[in-house]
Amino acid sequence: MSGAPRHHLERDVVGHAADHLAQGQLARLAARRAFVNLKQTYLLVLEGACGSRADWLRHQVRQAAEPADLWLLRGLVFELLPDTAGRAELQRGLHTLFPPRSALSGFTPLF
Repeated sequence: MSGAPRHHLERDVVGHAADHLAQGQLARLAARRAFVNLKQTYLLVLEGACGSRADWLRHQVRQAAEPADLWLLRGLVFELLPDTAGRAELQRGLHTLFPPRSALSGFTPLF
């Protein structure tokens, strides 16, 4: 075994390691909270939708285990949403986990 046992290390080294672990844990907690909020946003905007497709989407959202699962469902959910308020709310939720790379503009690519 290399190195000194933990109780022989200087306090600064142990404290720094503990701080680093705490920061990682806080980052994971924040990411999980953002994912749960996005999942709730999906369910909220799908609340008024009717039909078997809406039921299937709600089931898929409930079963989502990570942000990428929700990202893959976004197109189907946007197709199902008739109002712009629900679309805007979902877009804001998506931007919390998947921020746009550049500023949004009114221009679209030609190809």
